[in-house]
Amino acid sequence: MTGFGKSILQLPTKKITIEVKSLNSKNLDLNARIPSQYREKELAMRNTIAKNLSRGKVDFGLYVEITAEETSTKINEAVVKDYIKQLEAIHSGETTELLKMAVRMPDALKTIREEIDEEEFKAINNALLDALSEINTYRTDEGKALEKDFNLRVSNIGNLLDKVIKIDPERIEAVRERLHKAVSDLKEEVDQNRFEQELIYYLEKFDITEEKVRLANHLEYFTTTLQSSDSNGKKLGFITQEIGREINTIGSKSNYAPMQQLVVQMKDELEKIKEQLLNVL
Repeated sequence: MTGFGKSILQLPTKKITIEVKSLNSKNLDLNARIPSQYREKELAMRNTIAKNLSRGKVDFGLYVEITAEETSTKINEAVVKDYIKQLEAIHSGETTELLKMAVRMPDALKTIREEIDEEEFKAINNALLDALSEINTYRTDEGKALEKDFNLRVSNIGNLLDKVIKIDPERIEAVRERLHKAVSDLKEEVDQNRFEQELIYYLEKFDITEEKVRLANHLEYFTTTLQSSDSNGKKLGFITQEIGREINTIGSKSNYAPMQQLVVQMKDELEKIKEQLLNVL
């Protein structure tokens, strides 16, 4: 599911900004951008994210802005002086120019590796939790909107099913009349009892009583599962497959244009449910 969370931590000598963005994905796919001095804590931060976000394509960024007059990069004085001495031996130039050349040489600058203070990391971790809380709130709001849409789509399918049930008797009668007309067009005498037996057999093949009952049950089960507090995206997907199976069977058995039109509308509502299910955990 999509979401965004941001937290800013102000420390005495630096400002740390944490951003977490997520897009829909079947599994947790985490990409982290962390300054080198915090790499030793990357695994701990990844574990924190994994505990709070069960899936999604997640981009995690930790950005550091130095706000005090101190830096971890120092001039390697002894090395620079030695470079200047060597340069003077081969080139007679102003000291300033030689200095500019010397500081560009290898090892002229040295970076002092700072150890991460545990109190600082604790503050960073708390800021990360704040960002994750924000992104989960974002996801929850999106989930509520999805739930509303699912209930609407399921209700629409249920209303269309009611219309299918309502026109089913006239469908059977229409099929019966077509068969009678087909036999009468043959202009041959037929055994009426035999014809009625064949007619009953033929109509049984077009009977959708079981499909109507199963479809109604699946719709109710979908709604019940939707209200569960557990992660149920996959389960809803399986129920959706069953709903689609019953709708397809009704369509193949209907043999009646008005009912087939209702089936097409049900399929359209079901496709909208399937599209949105990709965003459900």
